[in-house]
Amino acid sequence: MMLLGVLMLVAARGYAQESRQDVSASGAALFGPTIHGAANIQQSSTSALGLLISYRYMLTPRSALELNYSFAQNNQKYFTSFQRNARVHSRQQELTAAYVYTRTYRRYNPFLEAGIGGILFTPVLDANTNLLGTKSTKNPAAMFGGGLAYELSPSFDIRVEYRTLLTKTPNFGETNFSTNRYELLSMPTVGVAYHF
Repeated sequence: MMLLGVLMLVAARGYAQESRQDVSASGAALFGPTIHGAANIQQSSTSALGLLISYRYMLTPRSALELNYSFAQNNQKYFTSFQRNARVHSRQQELTAAYVYTRTYRRYNPFLEAGIGGILFTPVLDANTNLLGTKSTKNPAAMFGGGLAYELSPSFDIRVEYRTLLTKTPNFGETNFSTNRYELLSMPTVGVAYHF
């Protein structure tokens, strides 16, 4: 944390006249694969819409650090030898930190990013959950992706991005749902960023 603070101060001195920070809010879609795991356990999830909020700090004109929070709700489905159609309505929250590499071509700013963080899967006990006694699952995650920002003005841009989260499939505290596999969650986003 101290090293990050020193880097931010050094970068701020060199670029004090330019806008070095931005926040963005994006609508997101979430798509997950079907996982065939150990002991004939099959896990899949429904598609969902969600929200992504990001804060980006430019260290140099091409390098930035970014913090991300995303939220979505979907249904996790499990097929095991014990239960043929178990469903858990799940609230998924992501918190990641990433390094961003960007280029500038007039008003277009393509970028690549990669980082680490965690995902919290929380069961929602409603009509879409047919299994009681489930618990929250916290999993580490890796995030990578790329996108394009189009500058509308010095203060605003439109940002389109395709992100991927690599994490272990959630089991909600049920050993019968442990696939012992990882999944790639796809998250395309479209949003607006404000520079300050």
